[in-house]
Amino acid sequence: MSATQAYIGEYQGEKAVWLKAGRYEAALVPGVGGNLVAFRDNVSGYRFLREPEEGGIEDFKASPGVYGIPPLYPPNRYDGGKFPWNGKVYQLPVNEASTGNHLHGYVHTSEWSVEEFGTGAAESFVTVTLKVDEGHIVYKYLPFKFTMKLCYTLSAEGLSQQLYVKNEGTESMPCLIAFHTAINAPFAPGSTAEDCVLKVTVGERWELDGRMLPTGRKQELSAGEAAMKDGGVNPYFASLDNHYTAVPQGGRNRAELTDTKAGVTLVYDVGTSYKMWMIWNNNACGRFFCPEPQINLVNAPNSSLSAEETGLFGLEPGEIWEETARLYVK
Repeated sequence: MSATQAYIGEYQGEKAVWLKAGRYEAALVPGVGGNLVAFRDNVSGYRFLREPEEGGIEDFKASPGVYGIPPLYPPNRYDGGKFPWNGKVYQLPVNEASTGNHLHGYVHTSEWSVEEFGTGAAESFVTVTLKVDEGHIVYKYLPFKFTMKLCYTLSAEGLSQQLYVKNEGTESMPCLIAFHTAINAPFAPGSTAEDCVLKVTVGERWELDGRMLPTGRKQELSAGEAAMKDGGVNPYFASLDNHYTAVPQGGRNRAELTDTKAGVTLVYDVGTSYKMWMIWNNNACGRFFCPEPQINLVNAPNSSLSAEETGLFGLEPGEIWEETARLYVK
C-alpha cells in the first residue's frame, strides 16, 4: 500500500475525500461546508479535531460549526443582521434569537465542489471550491459574486490549509472570514482535560455587550487569560466565549495545545492576516474548545472604529486574497 492516498469514500454515510500520509489521515466532507472533519494520528491514536460521535452525522449536519474546521463567511455576529457596505445596508436574517443577531453566514452549511485530489511522493491533497453567484443563498443576502477555494495537504509534517478568495463581480466585496476550528482537548487516548495546557497569541480582550457585540472598548486580561497569552493555562480555566486582538509572537499567530501526560504539543499556526481570535470552550466543557482565527472584529461593518482597527477590508473586482494555516505536532 502506498504511503500516501487520496480517494473518494464515505464519512458516516456522507461523501468524503480521504487523505492519508504516513501515520496521518484526514477526511473532508464537501457536501457540508467543505468541512475537514477529521485529522488523526493513527499510530498514536490521536484525534485532533472534534468529530461527531459514531452515528451522530445528523448532529454534525445540523450544527457543522462545532465540528472539524468549518469556514465562516461572514463570521460571527451582526447587529440585527444589518451589514453596511459601501453606502448600502444589506439585511441578513436574524438566526440567533437569544441575541437578535445574525450568526456565521451560510458558507459552512453550503455544498462545496471537489475540484481535484491526488497524491505526491510525500503528500496527499484535496481542493474544494465554492462559487457564489445568483441563486446561491449567500448571494441572496450579500449580492457579491466570488469564488472560495480550500486546499488541504497532508504529509509527515501534518495538515496544511490554503484559503483562496477571488472577487468575480463588478464591485468591491467584503472579505470577512474565520474558521470555527474545534480541537479536542484532550486529543490523546488516556489523557484528561487536566493534562492540557493552552497558549494563544492573544493581545487584548474586546468588551462584549449583553448581545455578544463589541462595544469598541478593550478590557484587561484576567490572570487566566494572561497565562494563556504568555505561558499556558488549562483551556477550561473559565467558561470562555471571548473576543481578542491577535498579536503575533515570534512572527507567528498561533494556538498551542500541550498534552503534558503525552509530552506532545499540537500547534495551530494560522497566519498573520487574521487580526482577531474568538475563543470558545462550550461552557468549559472539558472535551473540546474552538480557537477561531478571524480576519475581522465581530460586527465590524457596524462599528464606529476605523477599518484598520476592525480588520475590515474589501476585494476589488478581480482581486485575490490568500492565507495559509497549519496544524502540526511538535
